Amino acid sequence: MERTQSKQLHIGVLLFGCGHHQAAWLMPDSSVDRIGDISYYQSLAQLAEAGCFDAVFFADSQSFLANDSSEMPAFWLDPIVNLTAISQVTRHIGLVSTISSTFSNPFTASRQLLSLDHITEGRVGWNLVTSMRDEEASNHGMEKLPSHDERYRMAEEFAALMDKLFMSWEQTEFLCNRTERQLINPLNIRPVNHKGAYFKVKGPSTTPQSPQGKPVAMQAGASKQGIALAAKYADAVYSVSWNLKQAKKFREKLDKQMEENKSERHIKVFPGLVTYVGHTSEEAHKKKAVLDESLPIETALKQLSFFLKQDCLEWELDKQVPSLPPVEEFTGPIGRYETILEIINDTQPTVKELLGYLNAGGGHFTLIGTPEEIVDQMEVWLEQGVADGFNLMPPTFPDSLEDFVTYIVPEMQKRGIFRKYYKGHTFREHLGLM
Repeated sequence: MERTQSKQLHIGVLLFGCGHHQAAWLMPDSSVDRIGDISYYQSLAQLAEAGCFDAVFFADSQSFLANDSSEMPAFWLDPIVNLTAISQVTRHIGLVSTISSTFSNPFTASRQLLSLDHITEGRVGWNLVTSMRDEEASNHGMEKLPSHDERYRMAEEFAALMDKLFMSWEQTEFLCNRTERQLINPLNIRPVNHKGAYFKVKGPSTTPQSPQGKPVAMQAGASKQGIALAAKYADAVYSVSWNLKQAKKFREKLDKQMEENKSERHIKVFPGLVTYVGHTSEEAHKKKAVLDESLPIETALKQLSFFLKQDCLEWELDKQVPSLPPVEEFTGPIGRYETILEIINDTQPTVKELLGYLNAGGGHFTLIGTPEEIVDQMEVWLEQGVADGFNLMPPTFPDSLEDFVTYIVPEMQKRGIFRKYYKGHTFREHLGLM
């Protein structure tokens, strides 16, 4: 029997290469030969829209380690250009692009996002990041990235300036009055005159406010500075949570920061989610095993080295993971590091076992089983208040995404925790932010 309840899950999908599992491209039927084909991404977005997803999302990296044959060129296309093409073959689904405050020009970035928001009649969001690689910095005239603290000081100014530019004037000021020979009303269109430590922009934007007011602001940092930034500017955050304990901890940190800010806004939290679904639990585990058996160990060790900010290539695979410094001493991306510590604490794994946990999505919440078993766990996170929805990270594209749409979406709909059709048009309406 279908039941109804007030809480509804939001589902987005992170489009990445031919899948989030490091062995996805090695599968005989993989889509690796299509990662530069725009029709491929358009088809994935159409599949997600058929499943009534809230959004498709592109992460981004502005460097390519071409001397590393294991580096997947997953960011072949610029996110905004890719999403613009996707917008032309979809009607409802939200479109989220990553924007780096460390490298982006705020006037240009805000103009591009507003332009796409007008093109789509209000379906755009943006994910603010501070970037992670020195290789990216070297492509922007820097020898290395600024320090973590400085990147977040820059990000705070960037976010505030983006809001000024997004809201600098309303389309109603464009009068188009032929009789009175009035094209615009200049009285309500003023420069933003921003002069900060990192950016100077006169403004106003060349593009007026969008149909949804302004693009939805997303954020993904789990450090103290990242949470503070999210509490001030974000509508929703992407998070990394291996288990319910970690998800609760993140939600508590965010809520505490909101209390300190004396803000009553509810920021939606979307943990990453990796799913393997089958008609039986055995079938689902087999899907994972097939991928795990083809895992390129050297590639996985390089990824682990990046996450831990130390060389792991000489670690012995069948021995336990060497002791790691506490999170307070770690200077890299905090969220992923906390997740790895949590996995180690939960499972006491060998190095090879840890790679197995991290090989699809880097340690996000992973569910393996039947649609009923998977939705049972998703529902727990929803009811516990630690997840307003999930950012899906399918192990393979399109197969894992098709499995989710075919098997998991109907189970969520049957329980009354997910839409059966789009009730609004804008991304803000999808997320209940209007």
